[in-house]
Amino acid sequence: MAGELARRWEVGPEPFESTVYAVANHDLAWREPDREVLWNEVKDRPYSFMDYPLHLKLPAQKWGIDQVEDHDPYAGCLCSMHYARFLLDAELPEEIAFRDAEFERQEGLREGMPERDLENLERNFHFLRVCEGISLFLCLNEPGGGDNPPPYPGGFEFGGTRFGLTWQDGRTLGLDPNPFPEPFRIEIPYRVVGRDQRPLGSDILELRITC
Repeated sequence: MAGELARRWEVGPEPFESTVYAVANHDLAWREPDREVLWNEVKDRPYSFMDYPLHLKLPAQKWGIDQVEDHDPYAGCLCSMHYARFLLDAELPEEIAFRDAEFERQEGLREGMPERDLENLERNFHFLRVCEGISLFLCLNEPGGGDNPPPYPGGFEFGGTRFGLTWQDGRTLGLDPNPFPEPFRIEIPYRVVGRDQRPLGSDILELRITC
């Protein structure tokens, strides 16, 4: 979904293909963990990406960044920056080790970048974050809800512009100012599971992003 937002942004990033690939695949790390539901007994629900066990999450994240880098080194650098940024204030040894290893990865990848791509790297990182933030907003909140906080404390900001998100109805989201040249639809597939990991159903939530 984040990649769909990135592709439709009126003023796209540069380099376009590499950056959009990073945005679309920044969560590739969750492909394998999502195949099997891991139940959080304390909270009586499946683990989310926010409280997933660290000894499983960090190796998955490294695998995901590795896969993106193998396909496109520039995209891999953006994804590495994305995950390392969450751990700037890390205190646990395993988180610090992961973060520092990603810093080393980024340094090596920067050395091989054309000057133009390097100049745009930080901007494209923030582009990834705003697209990811909007997609999280859609996935973490009930559609049409009135009190839906942004996933990041700083809200939805990119290039000096702060975007407001407002539900116009139960399935339609509007952005102000609007960065998209035309309305479009987004589909969110989901599964419902029980405590015993037994599937209880699945469906697709259809939403509309309007101008």
